[in-house]
Amino acid sequence: MKAFPLWAALLLAAPVAAQAGAATPPPQLGMCAACHGEHGIAVVPGAPNLAAQRVDYLLDAMHQYRDGRRDVAVMRAALGPLSEAQLKALATWFAAQPPASPQTEASP
Repeated sequence: MKAFPLWAALLLAAPVAAQAGAATPPPQLGMCAACHGEHGIAVVPGAPNLAAQRVDYLLDAMHQYRDGRRDVAVMRAALGPLSEAQLKALATWFAAQPPASPQTEASP
């Protein structure tokens, strides 16, 4: 019986480790939560849900807001002072959150 290679075990554990790193909300979450909710479910009409989005997608979007390719002044102002590590922490947090549940229509 062959031993399971260590490199394979590390590869399999990587997604779990990334999610485990997001168990504690980042300190910068408060400014995001005002519109996007603490767990990435929007609380302001028109704000997108961020829960369960891919980390790389969220980071790319944040970079686009910061450099003006997505022209939303409030996002540029909120993200401008954040370091790359802080952006990654936020993206990791939101990516690890469960997705929004489908909304049901109100009964007549």
